[in-house]
Amino acid sequence: MHPFRSLSLLAVAAFAFCLANAAHSADQTAPISAEDFVEEASAKGIAEIETAKLALEKASNQDIKNFAQTMIDDHSKANLTLGKLASQKELEVSDDAELINQAKALILKLRDEDSFDKAYMNNQVMAHKQTIDLFNRASKSEDEQIAAFAKETLPKLQHHLQMAEQINAQIPDD
Repeated sequence: MHPFRSLSLLAVAAFAFCLANAAHSADQTAPISAEDFVEEASAKGIAEIETAKLALEKASNQDIKNFAQTMIDDHSKANLTLGKLASQKELEVSDDAELINQAKALILKLRDEDSFDKAYMNNQVMAHKQTIDLFNRASKSEDEQIAAFAKETLPKLQHHLQMAEQINAQIPDD
């Protein structure tokens, strides 16, 4: 890839990252509408699956590859369940990862294998914290089925965060 193109892609990714952090600083305790939850949760699930596929290809650490496969399995299952729930409620699921997660995946794709493992696991810790915040908000939804789905899924997400933190702690910083 041409160096200028790499820098341009990194600049776009950095900008998207800043936008996401600004959006994330909004009130993370207020309930979220069923429509917004379905769209955001499904996009995050797709992003998890896509970055995990990348980790299966690029990670050098077997624990990370095992974690990535767990992310693919668990988030595929959760997205399937969420898709059925959304269909019953005539809500649209995302068919693509949200912009920030696309930018994160791009950054990971540009990393060489030596720095990929730490970058992926740092991303996983942050992504799961954000997803847990989202599901906590959804657990307070006025929509009982959405709230039930969120409450049922939260323990798995918290376990993912715990796994990600443990693996991340074992990987030396670059």
